[in-house]
Amino acid sequence: MATATFGNNPGSTRLRVSPGHWRVDPDRSHASFTARLAGGPVRGRLALTGRVSIAQPIEDSEARLTARTGTLSTGSALLDQLITGPGFLDADVFPEISFQAELLVCVPAGWRAVGQLRVKGTERPLACQLGVDPRGPEADAPSGMTVTSRWALDSRWVTRQRIPALSRRIVMTCSVALIPDM
Repeated sequence: MATATFGNNPGSTRLRVSPGHWRVDPDRSHASFTARLAGGPVRGRLALTGRVSIAQPIEDSEARLTARTGTLSTGSALLDQLITGPGFLDADVFPEISFQAELLVCVPAGWRAVGQLRVKGTERPLACQLGVDPRGPEADAPSGMTVTSRWALDSRWVTRQRIPALSRRIVMTCSVALIPDM
Protein backbone atom coordinates (compact mmCIF):
# COMPACT_ATOMS: atom_id res chain seq x y z
CA MET A 1 0.00 0.00 0.00
CA ALA A 2 1.45 3.35 -1.02
CA THR A 3 0.82 6.21 1.34
CA ALA A 4 1.49 9.86 0.72
CA THR A 5 0.96 12.44 3.43
CA PHE A 6 0.87 16.21 3.36
CA GLY A 7 1.85 17.80 6.67
CA ASN A 8 2.67 16.29 10.05
CA ASN A 9 -0.46 17.19 12.05
CA PRO A 10 -3.50 15.05 12.77
CA GLY A 11 -5.47 16.96 10.11
CA SER A 12 -3.02 16.02 7.34
CA THR A 13 -4.39 14.76 4.06
CA ARG A 14 -3.58 11.08 3.45
CA LEU A 15 -4.01 9.17 0.22
CA ARG A 16 -3.70 5.39 0.57
CA VAL A 17 -3.73 3.39 -2.66
CA SER A 18 -2.08 0.26 -4.00
CA PRO A 19 0.66 0.76 -6.61
CA GLY A 20 0.21 -0.96 -9.93
CA HIS A 21 -1.81 -0.81 -13.10
CA TRP A 22 -5.55 -0.30 -13.03
CA ARG A 23 -8.29 -0.08 -15.63
CA VAL A 24 -11.51 1.88 -15.53
CA ASP A 25 -14.66 -0.22 -15.13
CA PRO A 26 -16.91 1.41 -17.77
CA ASP A 27 -20.08 -0.05 -16.24
CA ARG A 28 -19.49 1.82 -12.94
CA SER A 29 -17.68 4.96 -14.16
CA HIS A 30 -19.03 8.23 -15.52
CA ALA A 31 -18.49 11.94 -15.90
CA SER A 32 -21.40 14.20 -14.94
CA PHE A 33 -21.90 17.85 -15.77
CA THR A 34 -24.13 20.71 -14.73
CA ALA A 35 -24.50 23.94 -16.68
CA ARG A 36 -27.04 26.73 -16.51
CA LEU A 37 -29.02 27.50 -19.64
CA ALA A 38 -31.64 30.26 -19.61
CA GLY A 39 -31.45 30.31 -15.81
CA GLY A 40 -32.19 26.60 -15.33
CA PRO A 41 -29.85 23.68 -14.74
CA VAL A 42 -28.92 21.25 -17.51
CA ARG A 43 -27.47 17.99 -16.22
CA GLY A 44 -25.96 15.11 -18.12
CA ARG A 45 -23.52 12.20 -18.08
CA LEU A 46 -20.97 10.54 -20.27
CA ALA A 47 -19.52 7.03 -19.94
CA LEU A 48 -15.81 6.77 -19.04
CA THR A 49 -13.04 4.35 -19.97
CA GLY A 50 -9.30 4.46 -19.39
CA ARG A 51 -6.24 3.29 -17.48
CA VAL A 52 -4.36 4.39 -14.37
CA SER A 53 -0.82 3.65 -13.24
CA ILE A 54 -0.15 4.19 -9.52
CA ALA A 55 3.57 4.79 -9.03
CA GLN A 56 5.92 4.83 -6.07
CA PRO A 57 6.30 7.69 -5.20
CA ILE A 58 2.59 8.31 -5.67
CA GLU A 59 3.20 11.82 -7.05
CA ASP A 60 4.56 10.21 -10.27
CA SER A 61 1.30 8.37 -10.99
CA GLU A 62 -0.43 8.77 -14.35
CA ALA A 63 -3.95 8.35 -15.68
CA ARG A 64 -5.75 8.59 -19.00
CA LEU A 65 -9.53 8.86 -18.99
CA THR A 66 -11.71 9.02 -22.08
CA ALA A 67 -15.38 9.93 -22.52
CA ARG A 68 -17.13 9.14 -25.80
CA THR A 69 -19.10 12.26 -26.75
CA GLY A 70 -21.75 10.12 -28.44
CA THR A 71 -22.64 8.56 -25.05
CA LEU A 72 -23.85 11.89 -23.64
CA SER A 73 -27.23 11.61 -21.94
CA THR A 74 -29.33 14.37 -20.38
CA GLY A 75 -32.64 12.49 -20.29
CA SER A 76 -33.89 14.52 -23.28
CA ALA A 77 -33.25 13.16 -26.79
CA LEU A 78 -33.64 16.67 -28.24
CA LEU A 79 -31.12 18.19 -25.82
CA ASP A 80 -28.72 15.26 -26.36
CA GLN A 81 -28.86 15.86 -30.12
CA LEU A 82 -28.25 19.59 -29.64
CA ILE A 83 -25.25 19.13 -27.28
CA THR A 84 -23.59 16.39 -29.35
CA GLY A 85 -24.25 18.32 -32.59
CA PRO A 86 -21.97 20.69 -34.53
CA GLY A 87 -22.79 23.76 -32.41
CA PHE A 88 -21.44 22.19 -29.20
CA LEU A 89 -19.41 18.97 -28.85
CA ASP A 90 -19.57 18.05 -32.56
CA ALA A 91 -19.45 14.33 -31.72
CA ASP A 92 -19.15 13.24 -35.37
CA VAL A 93 -15.88 15.18 -35.76
CA PHE A 94 -14.62 14.92 -32.15
CA PRO A 95 -15.79 11.55 -30.80
CA GLU A 96 -13.77 11.75 -27.56
CA ILE A 97 -12.98 14.03 -24.66
CA SER A 98 -9.88 12.93 -22.75
CA PHE A 99 -7.89 13.80 -19.67
CA GLN A 100 -4.22 12.85 -19.34
CA ALA A 101 -3.08 13.24 -15.73
CA GLU A 102 0.66 13.75 -15.49
CA LEU A 103 1.13 14.46 -11.80
CA LEU A 104 -0.54 14.06 -8.42
CA VAL A 105 0.05 16.88 -5.98
CA CYS A 106 -1.02 17.48 -2.42
CA VAL A 107 -2.03 21.02 -1.51
CA PRO A 108 -3.41 22.20 1.85
CA ALA A 109 -6.98 21.57 0.63
CA GLY A 110 -6.27 17.97 -0.50
CA TRP A 111 -5.06 16.03 -3.54
CA ARG A 112 -5.13 17.27 -7.14
CA ALA A 113 -4.50 15.56 -10.46
CA VAL A 114 -2.70 17.90 -12.86
CA GLY A 115 -2.75 17.28 -16.59
CA GLN A 116 -4.26 18.09 -19.96
CA LEU A 117 -7.96 18.06 -20.87
CA ARG A 118 -8.58 17.57 -24.59
CA VAL A 119 -11.93 18.89 -25.84
CA LYS A 120 -12.69 19.27 -29.55
CA GLY A 121 -9.06 18.67 -30.49
CA THR A 122 -7.65 21.37 -28.19
CA GLU A 123 -5.66 20.64 -25.03
CA ARG A 124 -6.03 22.82 -21.96
CA PRO A 125 -4.23 22.54 -18.62
CA LEU A 126 -6.44 21.29 -15.82
CA ALA A 127 -6.10 20.52 -12.12
CA CYS A 128 -8.94 18.59 -10.53
CA GLN A 129 -9.73 17.85 -6.90
CA LEU A 130 -9.54 14.13 -5.98
CA GLY A 131 -11.09 11.83 -3.43
CA VAL A 132 -10.31 8.10 -3.07
CA ASP A 133 -12.38 5.29 -1.57
CA PRO A 134 -10.07 2.23 -1.43
CA ARG A 135 -13.02 -0.12 -0.92
CA GLY A 136 -14.77 0.62 -4.20
CA PRO A 137 -18.36 1.74 -4.76
CA GLU A 138 -20.24 -1.49 -4.05
CA ALA A 139 -19.74 -4.33 -1.60
CA ASP A 140 -20.38 -7.01 -4.26
CA ALA A 141 -18.20 -5.33 -6.91
CA PRO A 142 -14.78 -6.68 -7.94
CA SER A 143 -11.85 -5.60 -5.78
CA GLY A 144 -10.68 -2.12 -6.56
CA MET A 145 -11.14 1.49 -5.58
CA THR A 146 -13.20 4.49 -6.61
CA VAL A 147 -11.67 7.85 -7.41
CA THR A 148 -13.89 10.91 -7.53
CA SER A 149 -12.88 14.21 -9.05
CA ARG A 150 -14.36 17.66 -9.48
CA TRP A 151 -13.48 20.63 -11.65
CA ALA A 152 -15.03 23.37 -13.77
CA LEU A 153 -14.50 24.11 -17.42
CA ASP A 154 -15.24 27.12 -19.56
CA SER A 155 -18.33 26.69 -21.78
CA ARG A 156 -16.35 28.29 -24.63
CA TRP A 157 -14.34 25.04 -24.76
CA VAL A 158 -17.43 23.16 -26.03
CA THR A 159 -19.14 25.72 -28.27
CA ARG A 160 -17.88 27.89 -31.10
CA GLN A 161 -20.52 30.55 -30.75
CA ARG A 162 -21.40 32.77 -27.83
CA ILE A 163 -24.73 31.76 -26.31
CA PRO A 164 -25.85 34.50 -23.90
CA ALA A 165 -28.22 32.19 -22.00
CA LEU A 166 -25.45 29.60 -21.37
CA SER A 167 -23.40 29.97 -18.20
CA ARG A 168 -19.68 30.37 -18.70
CA ARG A 169 -18.85 27.70 -16.10
CA ILE A 170 -19.70 24.00 -16.51
CA VAL A 171 -19.19 21.98 -13.33
CA MET A 172 -17.87 18.46 -13.92
CA THR A 173 -17.66 15.53 -11.53
CA CYS A 174 -16.31 12.07 -12.24
CA SER A 175 -16.73 8.79 -10.47
CA VAL A 176 -14.09 6.36 -11.68
CA ALA A 177 -14.25 2.73 -10.54
CA LEU A 178 -10.78 1.17 -10.86
CA ILE A 179 -10.10 -2.54 -10.95
CA PRO A 180 -6.67 -4.20 -11.04
CA ASP A 181 -5.38 -4.73 -14.58
CA MET A 182 -4.21 -8.30 -14.47
